[in-house]
Amino acid sequence: MEKSRRRQQFAFSLLLSLWLPCCLAQTTPSNAATLSPSPQTERLKVRLSGYPRKHNEGRVELFYKGEWGTICDDDFSIANANVLCRQLGFVSATGWTHSAKYGKGQGKIWLDNVLCNGGEKSIEFCKSRGWGNSDCTHDEDAGVVCKDERIPGFVDSNVIDAQVDENRIEEVRLRSVVTMSRKKLPITEGVVEVKYKDGWAQICDLGWTIKNTHVVCGMLGFPHERKVNKNFYKRLKKRAAEKVSRPKVNVSAGGRQTSKAKANSKSKQSSPGKRLYLDRQKNHFHIHSVECTGTEVHLAACPLEFSKRNATFTCEGGMAAVVSCMPGPLFMQNSGLKKKPKISSTVRLKGGARLGEGRVEVLKDNEWGTVCDDRWNLLSASIVCRELGFGSAKEALTGARMGQGMGPIYMNEVKCLGQEKSIWNCPFKNITSEDCQHTEDAAVRCNLPYMGLENSIRLTGGRTRYEGRVELLSSDSNGTQSWGLVCGETWSTKEAMVACRQLGLGYANQGLQETWYWDSSNVTDMIMSGVKCTGNEMSLSQCQHHKTVSCQKAAAKFAAGVICSDTASDLVLDAPLVQQTVYIEDRPLHMLYCAAEEDCLSKSAAKANWPYGHRRLLRFSSQIHNIGRADFKPKAGRHSWIWHACHGHYHSMNIFTHYDLMNANGTKVAEGHKASFCLEDSDCQEGVSKRYECANFGDQGITVGCWDLYRHDIDCQWIDITDVKPGNYIMQIVINPNNEVAESDFTNNAMKCNCKYDGHRIWLHNCHIGDAFSEEAERRFEKYPGQLNNQIN
Repeated sequence: MEKSRRRQQFAFSLLLSLWLPCCLAQTTPSNAATLSPSPQTERLKVRLSGYPRKHNEGRVELFYKGEWGTICDDDFSIANANVLCRQLGFVSATGWTHSAKYGKGQGKIWLDNVLCNGGEKSIEFCKSRGWGNSDCTHDEDAGVVCKDERIPGFVDSNVIDAQVDENRIEEVRLRSVVTMSRKKLPITEGVVEVKYKDGWAQICDLGWTIKNTHVVCGMLGFPHERKVNKNFYKRLKKRAAEKVSRPKVNVSAGGRQTSKAKANSKSKQSSPGKRLYLDRQKNHFHIHSVECTGTEVHLAACPLEFSKRNATFTCEGGMAAVVSCMPGPLFMQNSGLKKKPKISSTVRLKGGARLGEGRVEVLKDNEWGTVCDDRWNLLSASIVCRELGFGSAKEALTGARMGQGMGPIYMNEVKCLGQEKSIWNCPFKNITSEDCQHTEDAAVRCNLPYMGLENSIRLTGGRTRYEGRVELLSSDSNGTQSWGLVCGETWSTKEAMVACRQLGLGYANQGLQETWYWDSSNVTDMIMSGVKCTGNEMSLSQCQHHKTVSCQKAAAKFAAGVICSDTASDLVLDAPLVQQTVYIEDRPLHMLYCAAEEDCLSKSAAKANWPYGHRRLLRFSSQIHNIGRADFKPKAGRHSWIWHACHGHYHSMNIFTHYDLMNANGTKVAEGHKASFCLEDSDCQEGVSKRYECANFGDQGITVGCWDLYRHDIDCQWIDITDVKPGNYIMQIVINPNNEVAESDFTNNAMKCNCKYDGHRIWLHNCHIGDAFSEEAERRFEKYPGQLNNQIN
């Protein structure tokens, strides 16, 4: 028995000795077979750096062989970002950035073409070209945005920040010294202060230049700077210093300071000059040297010299830096300036959820087009922001983040230097069809001045912060402030758009006239009614409304409400297709009974001798694209869709499009309309899948990147021109005419064509989307060329 047991142990040992080396050889990675860089013996250090940023985001830097270096953005992915964020102690990544969004790093570019699967414990275990092997420049430095949630039990912080906390400049403000100016927003002039520990600190103005001022103004949302009257501030400081050094105190017989003296002393302490002097005496000068070039988008990007720790710096011979900024036209209501600066008429932003953001579009040869995102960065984005009356750029967005444009793409590889007055002055390449597609449209988010508009509006009763009854803050004759509801009568999508914009919550998904289904335990009185907005206002107070509240349905359930969203659809008609497919048809009355039932014929059809005779119809196809960032879906749910037995289908929207023929002064001479009996994805661009199909009572809508085609040969796809006399007209098609469904941009919902009708034939020319051409081109719109388009069938 014992011998048998020994033989088994010997056999097992022999088998293990043969199997183990084989296993190890198979599992040990081969340098020749993979692109993984050799791991360090000690733990790889990772840090976040750059500007402007929060503690959980920034440019990625790695410490290798005693030197900090960056990662190139080639082939970078969210999987790479997840690995890096976990190395830093965060649970995951929410995004990543390219093209040196947080500024260009220095030194080595340690890794390039990094390919992680997402499960690696360190970025060094991911595939790459190897340490120090890169063909990139620091213009391509990668960054990450980590979820602001730490891994439970993560002890080692692994170097989250590249700078000591005390010397990281994130927040900058202007503190007005003049009392009257402090009550007006935006604050355009004052002492520059930076957030320091739990308070605010000043900057010594010794060596301060106009270039520094330019950078600060841009950060705070102002396009330009103004010269400061330094003598005014010097006089204030000198006067205050003299009064502090020789205070005059009235003493009563009992040796106490009189109440009058106390009052005078109190008023002197609150004077502007006294405050400037006391600021200087408090030794809160955290920065005593700034040397900006003027092209930086953030003060943190400028060379800064900080006061040494535990040292006393009093800015001898100087004082706290003061700047004065010029606001853009949108923010000049309270500025007191008579002459408003002009903004560019050849650049605009489209598709943005908030003011100061959107897809960049430029005007060339009277037609608007987009900019390709190759090499798009903060410098170029800042030029766009400033020429539109905003500050410097907060973000330079790529990959059609603000939706895809239509029409031409005019610019590629824009390389602004930072001093240009317009993006048109920057070097760029002319585009070719091979270079870019609209999936690469560039966009921006600009810095805006603080207006405090969000403090006078709130939502209550909703289930999330994006929905609820709209309440406004008002003041009575005594100055007492209180909250109240807005009356739901006349409330529509346009008013809701303004409310969501004022709240900083993006677009209005819906504007609600009844809010009975939300919590009403804290309902307030109505303080505003008859609200009528154009949709472009910054706050509801700028919209028309009743001077005194007049609301027939004053109960809480009829208070106005909104549902806001960060994204919205955007429908645009294919204008050339209308021009290509238009024709005239004389259609027999006996084939128009269903069309008459759906009210698709002119009023005179009711007096016709049915079923004899015919109606003359202007027919065409319409192809409607969704270029927004959310699907277009009918407001009404399928339970409320209306069944039309004659045509055998449901209507999800009673009126989806208006078709009008107008004379030169805008009077309608013929009209038509189209109900949305079937909103579906007829086709989609490459890489996008269809989601909506009408068959079998399916969901209706138009997916982002898809289009719905209404062919010329279906009922109601026409304008009844039986009663129209020969002449020159304007043909107009309007999608979603009642703004029933929210869109990011309503200005591109209308299409116009020049139309000439001689009683037998029709000519269409110059068909275009409402905002596709310049104002000058619109003024020339009435000139009709005699171009034959299609003849009568």
